[in-house]
Amino acid sequence: MKRNLSIIVCLCMAINLWAKQVYEASSFGIVPNTSADMSTLVSQMLDKVKAEANGKSVTVRFAPGKYHFYPEGAVHKEYYISNHDQHSDRAVGIAIEEFEGLTIDGQGADFIFHGRMLPVSVVATKDCTLRNFSVDFATPHIAQSEVISNNPNEGITFRVAPWVNAQVSTDGAFTHSGEGWTFRPMWGIAFEPDSRHIVYNTSDIGTPVQQVVRLDERTFLAPAWKDKRLVPGTVIAMRTYERPSPGIFVSHARNTKLENIKMHYAEGMGLLAQMSEDITLDGFSVCLSGEDDPRYFTTQADATHFSGCKGKIRSINGLYEGMMDDAINVHGTYLKVMERIDDHTLRARYMHGQAWGFDWGYTGDKVQFVRSRTMELVGGPFTTEVAEIKEYSEGANASQVSTIASQPFELSGATHGTREFVIRFKDALPEEITANEGYGIENLTWTPEVYFANNTIRNNRARGTLFSTPKRTVVEDNLFDHTSGTAILLCGDCNGWYETGACRDVLIRRNRFVNALTNMFQFTNGVISIYPEIPALAEQKAYFHGGAKNAIRIVNNEFETFDHPLLYAKSVDGLLWKGNTIRKNSDYAPFHWNKASVLLERVTNVKIHGALCNRKDELKRVELNLSETKK
Repeated sequence: MKRNLSIIVCLCMAINLWAKQVYEASSFGIVPNTSADMSTLVSQMLDKVKAEANGKSVTVRFAPGKYHFYPEGAVHKEYYISNHDQHSDRAVGIAIEEFEGLTIDGQGADFIFHGRMLPVSVVATKDCTLRNFSVDFATPHIAQSEVISNNPNEGITFRVAPWVNAQVSTDGAFTHSGEGWTFRPMWGIAFEPDSRHIVYNTSDIGTPVQQVVRLDERTFLAPAWKDKRLVPGTVIAMRTYERPSPGIFVSHARNTKLENIKMHYAEGMGLLAQMSEDITLDGFSVCLSGEDDPRYFTTQADATHFSGCKGKIRSINGLYEGMMDDAINVHGTYLKVMERIDDHTLRARYMHGQAWGFDWGYTGDKVQFVRSRTMELVGGPFTTEVAEIKEYSEGANASQVSTIASQPFELSGATHGTREFVIRFKDALPEEITANEGYGIENLTWTPEVYFANNTIRNNRARGTLFSTPKRTVVEDNLFDHTSGTAILLCGDCNGWYETGACRDVLIRRNRFVNALTNMFQFTNGVISIYPEIPALAEQKAYFHGGAKNAIRIVNNEFETFDHPLLYAKSVDGLLWKGNTIRKNSDYAPFHWNKASVLLERVTNVKIHGALCNRKDELKRVELNLSETKK
């Protein structure tokens, strides 16, 4: 019997190896540890693999070592990428398009990119896996410097890191440059040199280096830079707010897995996924290259970002540090109603300058409408189905307007660069939905479940995590260590970024929060902040988040904090706080404007149990069952 079993196992292994053909990158001349550009060779290899695959699953393996990619040899793609600067031409180092069953196994390879590039794209794929490699840039677009001296009269003297190519422009400004780019940083983030924490109570700092004096090759005096908080030794990440491309771009993809990938730097976000279904991140990290890494920063924006996705998003076992925004942000995008054409038809528009040009929805999608001023659903709620969606182009006749593909994974190219759509709905629309008052359209079909667990988030700017999806969201067993701002944010906004939507089922449990809120950024009213943007809260009659008993559950977490605010909640129906442990420390001086442990603003059906802190002069136990508590 055992012998038969062994034969069966061997046969299964042989069949699996036959079914999944393996290509060695080295056989295409793609070899590590040279300065040669691998962009063209990788593109040629992928073309050949696709042509030979014939529907079979294939693996491409790289030998360990460093591989360099340059814009000159890269393929150029027209991608419109959510929450990034929109420009139609992008140089892509590794472009994975229209594959099914492809695995890219780096086997520990380091992919190094030059200039301004989109390192990796995964577009119109199914069942593809990327694993075991790192992404970095030879010359990051952030100028790291160290404060050498800080004189209140003479200004700040700073020294740039050895890899920063710094100059003084003809008009006297500090600049730094790389291959094909030159920047004048205007803002910065300050880090403690030893702990790598963001310096307490500094937030975004101005870096007035429009007029500098060069003292030696790497040292500069900025007479106009006066900031007593920046003591000698402080490390500054001097930056702009540009975000041209993410490190990895996933679009129109099904069942994508990213395993054991380290993103050391990207000029935009580490990962941006849009209009995709079922994404798993396991050991995906946006992190420094190790404890001895001389850098203090990683990505220019979020570590990971999911816009208009559906299915399940799983993010587990990751390390997120040093990034200039959230570890994860999950949302959809509201379109603003610009014109009511008839009772079934609207013209609607992408509103934010960094969120347009890509698909918003398809025939058969379910949508709902929200009033921007109060963030209330129209018609209590009114949902309908998209019957047809077309590009809108002012002045174009009917024959010139493209109909969007009826299937989400058909890449018709119709929405490349589109800002506005004409949408026809199955049902007649409520009369109040017009362009006279602000209304947003939310696509409910393209909303995901989220599981975010066993991750570490530390030493980053702005916030730890941000979730805006009506589907079930679980955030458990994570360490939030000095996230600078709020650790967990539940948002929703139809006025600025136009990011949907209301959270209906959220479980936050067994997380450890260590000294969040050392700085003030947007939405940072508590360690956990439930903060939809509602311009006319006094006019609101319904509630934005929740909608059921214990819709948002915050249970069995540990809070280690130097300040007061733990939980802030606005416009929530159904909130439970139970079994949480709070330990006060004296690591920093309390400074937050919010002096309440729990601050509730227009919240109903709340249950709060357990100790809020262990100090006698603070409220220890709260047993509340409120119909409504206002600020």
